[in-house]
Amino acid sequence: MATRQILAELTGAYEKKTGHSVAIESVGGVDAAKRVRAGEAFDIVVLAEDALKQLEADGFLKPGSRVGFAKSAMAVAIRAKADRPDLRSEASLKSAVLAARSIGYSTGPSGDHLLSLLKKWNIDQAVAERLVKAPPGIPVGTLVARGEVELGFQQLSEFLDVPDIEIAGPLPAGAQSVTTFACAICAKATNETGARELITYLASAEAEAPKRRQGMEPA
Repeated sequence: MATRQILAELTGAYEKKTGHSVAIESVGGVDAAKRVRAGEAFDIVVLAEDALKQLEADGFLKPGSRVGFAKSAMAVAIRAKADRPDLRSEASLKSAVLAARSIGYSTGPSGDHLLSLLKKWNIDQAVAERLVKAPPGIPVGTLVARGEVELGFQQLSEFLDVPDIEIAGPLPAGAQSVTTFACAICAKATNETGARELITYLASAEAEAPKRRQGMEPA
């Protein structure tokens, strides 16, 4: 889901450039990996690099087809016009989490990182009842916009297109986590040539400016 906006923009540009059509289905990373493992015939899969490495090791990807796509840092979102938390340091971020009435996180890498931070700070038990996990495929920003969570943690790119929220800022040094997303050709691809051509474009210099505009950096 973190890559859905940038993939939509880049594949749209690719279609205009080449005349080839590209169909994208954006789902949560956990669901995407399950569907590839279940044998659904996708040409390309885009996931966090660690998840793709495991799929490749288990034989679900074309060997050697994995290519870095984009890097995505984490940010904190609040409801529009809400008081902004102090995110200048790891200590102030911890204080903001302790003071929050509710904390939203995802089922993906950003959620795993938040949970590891809470354990590192030794506050995981103190805030356990205030944690709200977004259902797979539902952006944390949506929960923030609805007022269901006070602080939302997810990749910056996930927050950019969500109305009625504000980005309070990135996670500070010492607490930040950058997820590298990659793309690869599925073992059951029906258009391997087209998949390789699209992946080459997605990783090209031409795609770098759009990635930055969508809150990411080239991988």
